[in-house]
Amino acid sequence: MIGRREFLATTGAAVAASSVGAAAGGNAARAATGEKSARLFLQEDNLKAATFDRLPLEWHKQRAQKLREKLAEDGYGGILLTDRWNIIYFTGLWHTSTERLVNVFLPVKHDPVWFYAALDRDLVKTWWYNDGEMYFDWHHAEGAFPNEGKVQMGAKVDLFEWVLKALKKRAYAEQKLAADVELAPTKQRKVVNVLGKDMSSEEETCMNMRVRKTPEEMALMRRAYNYFNQMHAFARDMLLQRGTDLTDYDIASAATKYGTDLVMADIKRDGAPHTAVGIEIEVGCRTGRSTAYPHPNQFQHNKVARGQALQIEGGVNIAGCGGELYRAMFIHPVTDQMRKIWTVSRDCCQIQKEESIAGVTCSTVAYKIHKYQVANGVAPYIYHRPAHGQGWEGHQPPYLALGDYTMLEPGMCFSVEPGLYDPEHGIGANFSDGFVVEPQGASRQMSRLPWSEEWCLVKL
Repeated sequence: MIGRREFLATTGAAVAASSVGAAAGGNAARAATGEKSARLFLQEDNLKAATFDRLPLEWHKQRAQKLREKLAEDGYGGILLTDRWNIIYFTGLWHTSTERLVNVFLPVKHDPVWFYAALDRDLVKTWWYNDGEMYFDWHHAEGAFPNEGKVQMGAKVDLFEWVLKALKKRAYAEQKLAADVELAPTKQRKVVNVLGKDMSSEEETCMNMRVRKTPEEMALMRRAYNYFNQMHAFARDMLLQRGTDLTDYDIASAATKYGTDLVMADIKRDGAPHTAVGIEIEVGCRTGRSTAYPHPNQFQHNKVARGQALQIEGGVNIAGCGGELYRAMFIHPVTDQMRKIWTVSRDCCQIQKEESIAGVTCSTVAYKIHKYQVANGVAPYIYHRPAHGQGWEGHQPPYLALGDYTMLEPGMCFSVEPGLYDPEHGIGANFSDGFVVEPQGASRQMSRLPWSEEWCLVKL
């Protein structure tokens, strides 16, 4: 078995020299992969990759202002943001979500009011901050702030009521307010007790803004996918060069290391908060029987072998923007059953691309894909819907599912997963990518990876 370091040395993959710069996918990056697979990339389209590492604060303020305007039209005085992803999207503060309460009240006419734990105080106060209140930790004791020398076992504070009382103190009890979620009855009773009236839910308003990607998000997504193309090429070259000497774990870990070095060589950072945010880099690989299950539960450490299915998969995000990229592969000798599973799955990806047109429903696209699968005799191998919406949190509405009648609109982004699984023969094929609905015509493919037999049906 070959180690990652040995492979990196023998292929000459000098990651330190592989900065992709502003283009995030230029000649230097191609050279670093070992060229063979990179030569098969699809041609570039007219979407340019972002040169920035994160969406700027001004972008988040503009999104917040658009939300304010929508709320004002309906007579609201502000909205309480409780969902981590809404807070990040509308304020730009990347933070870790735990049991600790982090809320932001966004008034329609003023800057945000922050509610946060002491451990986040440096993050909050060095960002978009003019007003806020801090508690020590979960659970917070009344008056206890060891960081200020106040060590005492006071009464446990109900932090949701604490937020509401802070809003009342700021005279927001007199206004119509909303939350970004449907509050549970127990919480709604507290709202009425403190503020005198309930909070409506504007969850759909927030989500509707987030599912329609802006040009800036699209540019950052393209940058993430340009790196991801290189990671796939690296993994494929590794497979072609070392073949059955490898395990799927070897491929996954080496490609993740390569990809991490590739991305981080271009990210400007000094170790301080608010840089290198929202970055996720993971290349996975599985081979053999585990490919026959949509969500296998076993650890992947299996030898690569001829006559098996192999899937290279994963997700890459920069400041939350990016997505999935999988390619389903079969290693020769390829049986008729393998070819059938692979071909129908691949064809359905193309159907999704062509049929995901603004003005049709998600259910319509799903219907056409499932009808094609059934017509081609693979009904027993269908395990799930063709795709989920893709956003900063990963899975996001809407869904290409028979029961989702959401109308497709420009900027909506989807995974590409009309997968097929055959446990009896121990094989499966599940592609994924990022397809974005365009104002006219077929959806845009975010990666530059081909769907070809040349890429996916490999000989060792």
